[in-house]
Amino acid sequence: MNAVPNIAEVAALIADSSRTTILFSLMDGRMLPASELARRAKISPQTASAHLAKLVNGKLLDVETNGRYRYYKLANAEVAHVLEGMISIAPVKKITSLRESEQVKALKYARTCYDHLAGLAGVKLTQCMLDNGIILPVEKDFTVTKQGEDFFVRFGIDIQVLKKSKRVFARQCLDWSERMHHCSGILGAAITRQLFDLGWIKRVPDTRAVQVTREGYSGLYHTFGMKLEDKIAHFDTQRTF
Repeated sequence: MNAVPNIAEVAALIADSSRTTILFSLMDGRMLPASELARRAKISPQTASAHLAKLVNGKLLDVETNGRYRYYKLANAEVAHVLEGMISIAPVKKITSLRESEQVKALKYARTCYDHLAGLAGVKLTQCMLDNGIILPVEKDFTVTKQGEDFFVRFGIDIQVLKKSKRVFARQCLDWSERMHHCSGILGAAITRQLFDLGWIKRVPDTRAVQVTREGYSGLYHTFGMKLEDKIAHFDTQRTF
């Protein structure tokens, strides 16, 4: 009996360029219909359907049916974690246009990695929480201090409720663009959801990039002591990862 996991099978699923585009189009944690995924991958609906079936069978995607439409999402946060890690070791793609350069800058500045904040903004936010004694590194994870629990209550997050989840609580996730860790897991997701709810960050359509709003720059500074260069802009959003 061969006890070695069949990594080659998963790698083969990811290796196809169309399937890679589909997977990275879903890296913000949201669900998209097959037609939108076909558009982003620049393939026919029939071809997209075949690729999506393979990804679902390979347990990389989940699918939900709503009437005539089928909506797809990453199977779980672990799939997103693996994909994000692969970006950090993949060769850098040559930038061929000003538009592409701006798109990459937007992603590096602030983006969602599945359901938590990544990029420069995510790394800086994590570092501020470390500097302020809100969280502490423990092996490959983070833990919340007593001071941190009190802080999060004031911020609108109940840590005790989060700890009841079966999901990883707070992981040190290596950021592919900053080469430092940001906070993932259910804590990272809860923080990011609160940032969206407060209007401190907002999604850029058709991409994983997010914008920090005027209120966000002020709120992040006064709440976390986080200083970011003001880069509010209207980014070109035709990006596939």
